Amino acid sequence: MEKGIISYDISSLSWKNGFVEKIRMLFLLFFYIITINRSKQKPYVQRKGSLRMYQVIIVDDEAKIRNGIAGLFPWSQLGFEIAGCFSNGKAAYEYTLANHVDLVLSDIRMPIMDGLELSEKLLEKRDIKIIFFSGYQDFEYVRRALRTGVVDYLLKPVKYEDLVDCLTRIRDRLNSETHAAPAREEENLTYYEKIISLVKNYLDTDYQNATLEQAARLVNLSPNYLSRIMKEHSDVNFSDYLLKTRMENAARMLKDIGCKQYEIAYRVGYDNPKNFSRAFHQYFHMTPSQYRKSSGADHDYGGIS
Repeated sequence: MEKGIISYDISSLSWKNGFVEKIRMLFLLFFYIITINRSKQKPYVQRKGSLRMYQVIIVDDEAKIRNGIAGLFPWSQLGFEIAGCFSNGKAAYEYTLANHVDLVLSDIRMPIMDGLELSEKLLEKRDIKIIFFSGYQDFEYVRRALRTGVVDYLLKPVKYEDLVDCLTRIRDRLNSETHAAPAREEENLTYYEKIISLVKNYLDTDYQNATLEQAARLVNLSPNYLSRIMKEHSDVNFSDYLLKTRMENAARMLKDIGCKQYEIAYRVGYDNPKNFSRAFHQYFHMTPSQYRKSSGADHDYGGIS
């Protein structure tokens, strides 16, 4: 045998040595091929002081596939790092909401939450890149995947070269987006400011009947996403701003001796005057009657203390 060349005559092994020996030789040959492929891949060198390792999660209900892709592929050479592996879309979705993830590699057909639902939910919440890999060459899957914003679709078994090419394109795109991030953040800030301004104007004018669901419909967002925008990009969250608006308007009305307290409660969104009185006391640290008296308008014959 020439030096540096691996060559096994599998047919020469007698069955006396057993089937296990043949399998062992096949695995040695397989891992040799993987090593040669890796050595041909040029290492990715990050630009000094500008880039980081992009975070990747792998989602597949088959452990062999998850572990194989995560363990046998030279992620770091391309500028990526495996952040986690998950067996279903729900677990991956929950992780991604709580952690920073740049790229998701996901199977399509999975239990609990499939890849299509995962991509739709993630792209509503995050600016994230998604690659699908599937054993099903189904045009309807491809069409739906691309429609949701998935960047690529690979067929199983995934070829080494195809995955390298795909990841290289995505890495280059992430690099360019990283450099453009400051301008994009400014655009996003303006976008968030417009949403918050619309919502606050709605609460200021319709505080009696205002709800988070109605506000979300007004700006064409989900209630949960709107709530998160208010919390992260405003000085006050949705419920606190609504309470503030209701209490300040109630205080203004209490200064008018012609307004009965039970009427004020209803006009600021409380069907039960006792609930209004409790909320008012928590906000101003005095009852509506005490506030009215302190303001000089203390002749209220419809009081609720």
